[in-house]
Amino acid sequence: RPAIKIEFPYDPETLNKVKLNPGRRFHNEGYNAKYWTAPLSVDAVEQLQGLGFQMDPALIEYLEKSKIHVDDMPEIDIPGLGMELFPYQKKGVAFIEAKDGRALVGDEQGLGKTAQALAWLQLHPEKRPVVIVVPASLKLNWSRECDMWMSNPKVQILSGKKANTPIVGEIIIINYDIVATWVKVLKAIKPQVLILDEGQKIKNRGTQRSKAVMALGKSIPCQLVLSGTPIENRPAEIYNAVKMLDPAVVGTWAAFGKRYCNGHHNGFGWDFNGASNVAELHEKLTNTIMIRRKKADVLKDLPAKVRSFVPMEIDNLKKYKVVEADFIGWVKREKGLAAAEKAGNAEALAKISALKQLAAEGKMTQAIDWIKDHLDTNGKLIVFAVHKKTIDRLMNELADYSPVKVDGSVSQDNRQDAVDTFQNDPRCRVFVGNINAAGVGINLFSASHV
Repeated sequence: RPAIKIEFPYDPETLNKVKLNPGRRFHNEGYNAKYWTAPLSVDAVEQLQGLGFQMDPALIEYLEKSKIHVDDMPEIDIPGLGMELFPYQKKGVAFIEAKDGRALVGDEQGLGKTAQALAWLQLHPEKRPVVIVVPASLKLNWSRECDMWMSNPKVQILSGKKANTPIVGEIIIINYDIVATWVKVLKAIKPQVLILDEGQKIKNRGTQRSKAVMALGKSIPCQLVLSGTPIENRPAEIYNAVKMLDPAVVGTWAAFGKRYCNGHHNGFGWDFNGASNVAELHEKLTNTIMIRRKKADVLKDLPAKVRSFVPMEIDNLKKYKVVEADFIGWVKREKGLAAAEKAGNAEALAKISALKQLAAEGKMTQAIDWIKDHLDTNGKLIVFAVHKKTIDRLMNELADYSPVKVDGSVSQDNRQDAVDTFQNDPRCRVFVGNINAAGVGINLFSASHV
């Protein structure tokens, strides 16, 4: 880590204040070579400046650059951008630019973190190759967004745990689960930009995933971390990602954990799962590397409704293709001759219905992952579905969020109870509705996402 060299004539008062810097060290290299060092951080520079030390110009420049705030940014225009950014997004791109492409984009979900990252890439066509690390369920979505926002992006999606595919793209999209296998291949192409979507995914330092991502990031000059996770709730989750961007901002894990994660010894070891001094942490991050806007902050820029389309690759494609190719044969094997004869009377309609159910089944795992990610960063969510099997699985797998449902099996009285619970109980985070039974006539104003 970069360090500040601190030299001063012996003075007990000054010495005690210098010792307040976490990670400070004394160096004794002979009679005329005694000095202290402290890890470079905004706090350390400000403290030494306040003590009246004569500062190296590089430290003054570092401090000034660290104090750049997104609200002070102009609205930047990007030539060749495929779509129009909202004014607050243009400020976000300008902030990334002012930070030389090393920033944490922490806007609330739905405010366009992906758009801002891709707009900055469009601004810098010379910064290639780019590696984008995302949850598996979002690889197709990122590819689609690249096509929407950028001019002729050469996108390549990597899959599989065997790194035997040649790298031919300029923008490489890979999921967290397989980075460890591909890290040597990716380092060999010398990426210029690394983007981590849902950067809190590397929160556990000991996992293979986190080690691989951090090893990859060491040699990449520009890095963007995207995460809508509320830092004030779970500071520990963002430490690794912020340390990749600028270790001077967060300092050592021990110091960070004690200060901001309510670090305490529980009798068996240190517990850093809490949160403390969160307002101070939020100010420190927004004054250095983070953009964090909530919907309430930018309502004037937003349209009445924002639609997001998230394509998902079904995980039962082989079964889907079998049914598509020989529907009646599949029904006969799965459900018997009588069911096959019945299906044959209206084969096209029966086939469409079966394929719809298989498509829903094939994207359920990814859809539930998306829903859980959303609930980790937002309040309440309304989820519509069609099939009873889908609704039952949603209710089961989202049990931790105290869901309620309205479908054909729920009586009129119980439907109103479900609505009232969702509206009034803060523990009830999910409303699951059948599109017919709950599609009209229900007021669910406690949620702004569906």
